[in-house]
Amino acid sequence: MSSRKIDRSYEPDAGAVRVMGYARARAVLRSTDTVQAGLGVETVEKLPPSIRRPVLYRDGEEHREHRRQTARYFTPRRVDEHYRDLMERAADQQIETLRQQGTADLAKLSFRMAIEVVCAVIGLTESRPGLDRRLDRFFPEKFGKPGFTSLNGIYWVFKQNIQFLGIYLADVRPAVKVRRRQRRDDLISHLIDEGCRDGEILGECLTFAAAGMVTTREFVNVVAWHLFTDDALRDRYTGGDDTTRVALLHELLRLEPVVGNLKRRTTGPVEDIPDGRLVDIDVSTANLERVDEGPGLSFGDGPHKCPGAYVAVQEADIFLSKLFAQPRLTMLKPPRVTKKPDISSYELRDFMITVRPQG
Repeated sequence: MSSRKIDRSYEPDAGAVRVMGYARARAVLRSTDTVQAGLGVETVEKLPPSIRRPVLYRDGEEHREHRRQTARYFTPRRVDEHYRDLMERAADQQIETLRQQGTADLAKLSFRMAIEVVCAVIGLTESRPGLDRRLDRFFPEKFGKPGFTSLNGIYWVFKQNIQFLGIYLADVRPAVKVRRRQRRDDLISHLIDEGCRDGEILGECLTFAAAGMVTTREFVNVVAWHLFTDDALRDRYTGGDDTTRVALLHELLRLEPVVGNLKRRTTGPVEDIPDGRLVDIDVSTANLERVDEGPGLSFGDGPHKCPGAYVAVQEADIFLSKLFAQPRLTMLKPPRVTKKPDISSYELRDFMITVRPQG
């Protein structure tokens, strides 16, 4: 198996309890005596109590009930029956773009693929053209620091509000309008039935966009980078059956988790960690101890484990297996790697590939 390509060096928050062992990390993630921390939860907590928080930022019985009611959208059976054909079509469309152009940026192809799949699950099916560009602006390579104590902070707040409004008007509002007239079998319809307002639905959609579109793109990109640079690994993947390919994807995700650190705050004693402490879980390090099969803690664990894990792996396998079946597929240059230090994540951009004959 290939070694890591991403530098996972990371500076934890001052005063946080750092957890690096696999068993201890899993115990913290599974504990009911913790709540979500990091990922902007501090900002969300400042919202008025009347505004419902996205599920990512909720804990306890309310969170468990929401996950129970929405679990049906992410089961392996539903993914196979409802979304597999869509994944096949979306992958074929992006690979046809590569064939027609001859050369393309894999980061853009994989992002468009991820967007189409997640939009079907969420219900964002009435969007105006350009959702990929709107999301790229909303999740930029470099985030500013929000606040009103500096011009840069004020500009960041203003810019993000503009991006919020753009996605709401072009993507969320049209989908909600259609589903308020007639429900469909998707997440937005479920949220409407729960009495959510448009702004609350927007928050949920952006949460799922980050989890299902942005991270899946990086997962696809980093796997492709390994396959392009390791002939034996590439042969194992392209020559393997479904079980072999999925196992290889899990192993690469274990080595290269898209989110390398997760945070929780204890609400009671957990392991040897006292109540009220911020806990920084080093997924990248903990995964190296993993002895059972699977992606380790790369999808998290416990109450906040990523519900779309099967969707992401299925989507990645369909796209990558089709991509690497293309004759003369070549990487023109390795991707440009940038890091998001807050969550020990990475972004791979300018990942140029070609199916043109070389020379």
